[in-house]
Amino acid sequence: MTGNKVYIVGAGPGDPELLTVKAHRLLVQADLVIYAGSLVNPEILRVCRPDAELVNSATMTMEEVMSMIERAYLEGRKVVRLHSGDPHIYGAIREQMDMLREKGIPYEVVPGVSVLTSAAASLGTELTLEGVSQSILITRGGQRIPLDPREDIRALAQHRSTMVIFAAIHMIERVVRDLVEGGYSPETPVGVVYHSTWPDELVIRGTLQDIVRKVKEARIYRTALIVVGDVVDPKNYRRSKLYDPGYTHSFRRGNSGASRAEESVPAQRDP
Repeated sequence: MTGNKVYIVGAGPGDPELLTVKAHRLLVQADLVIYAGSLVNPEILRVCRPDAELVNSATMTMEEVMSMIERAYLEGRKVVRLHSGDPHIYGAIREQMDMLREKGIPYEVVPGVSVLTSAAASLGTELTLEGVSQSILITRGGQRIPLDPREDIRALAQHRSTMVIFAAIHMIERVVRDLVEGGYSPETPVGVVYHSTWPDELVIRGTLQDIVRKVKEARIYRTALIVVGDVVDPKNYRRSKLYDPGYTHSFRRGNSGASRAEESVPAQRDP
């Protein structure tokens, strides 16, 4: 078993070209791939070998998944546990890591492109826009699995920062009500991205006043991300200081003279 380990891999949001190079390599090499079938684009699995065993975990419990992983590991097979997006966000990987440790099975987590960022790309927006919002609140719907009251959407809305809401499109009416009651204006822009980067991707734009109607008209009930905040449709914003010609930082001369980088770092020459 020397050198063998289990890989927990982020598959990205859906587009096979958004697999990381490492994720692609591991899928090509894998003997067993256990994937979240309701969330992972099946096109991604085309990179796997024809003789690889592909198992959809949608109907399995965590104990069943771990039992399959353990058996394959003890057989010396290369195992990939494939998650959608990035496994660190609503990926339930902590319990998997703990169970693997308890079994003495080494593992490695390979991050992936999150739907959080792919949805922002689909919307054509920047989630941290200067002069609009420099904070992102990430949460999920809490209908089936209740949230701590401190993390309730209504409570988080008091900050009026950019908010990204996972797994809540089926309860969009309640989400909008909580956002408005929590402090967002009804005119606050909202973007909904269904199947971000998949061939059937759908982007819906609106405000808290009309997004419920637009989502219902589009007949979207699952696999969509909700992005709330003025960054979705900014009317005014400030230029970033990072590239402002009047702003000096350690790597660039400003109007006031040489930068610290020029004073302390030798000039780099092309080879």
